Amino acid sequence: MSSFAAARQHMVDGQIRTSDVTDTRILAAMLSLPREAFVPESQRPLAYLDLDIALADAPGRYLVKPVIIARLLQAVDLRESERVLVVGCASGYSAAVAAKVAAEVVATESDPALAAQAKATLAELGITNVRVEHAAAADGFPAGAPYDVIVFDGATEVEPEALYRQLGESGRLAGVFVTTPPSRAMLVTRAQDDFGHRVLFNIAAPVLPGLERRPEFVF
Repeated sequence: MSSFAAARQHMVDGQIRTSDVTDTRILAAMLSLPREAFVPESQRPLAYLDLDIALADAPGRYLVKPVIIARLLQAVDLRESERVLVVGCASGYSAAVAAKVAAEVVATESDPALAAQAKATLAELGITNVRVEHAAAADGFPAGAPYDVIVFDGATEVEPEALYRQLGESGRLAGVFVTTPPSRAMLVTRAQDDFGHRVLFNIAAPVLPGLERRPEFVF
């Protein structure tokens, strides 16, 4: 077994399973994907650690902790026939994991070079059911709506109302919300024009560019 393969197994056994991720499809996806392919070569030794890895050529962009995407995908109870929007996909790892479970994935990334890199990496891995689009996180990708599931690959400090409207009937959105302390993962569900919010667990993640809180002016 290669060192990366061993690290991948340790990540799944030591980080993902121990965080109550029991969906065998997500576990299998993470075991099959070379996470080291989604980080710069100089940072590959860090690929399987429980930390957010800064993507050096894309300021403010990170490959977030693997447990975050695993727990969010489990929370939305993703089905094999569904369409998914991954918001802020960075180098594409989160989209790749979702693509191993869902029928179709649209992934947005605000950094054009990073979006191109994600597209190239996914193609090299033979993942054909992901469409990567250069788009602002707050905008989503309305041309592809409605989506059964929307997942944030990072956090938001504002209510992402434009993204709520891209959910289909009975759609689910999961992400890390920092709208009020503490930072926590939330599940948003749509029933006609009503949106329900449920706290999943407390966790921190880097805030996605474009979903930051606007500075308040003090007089």
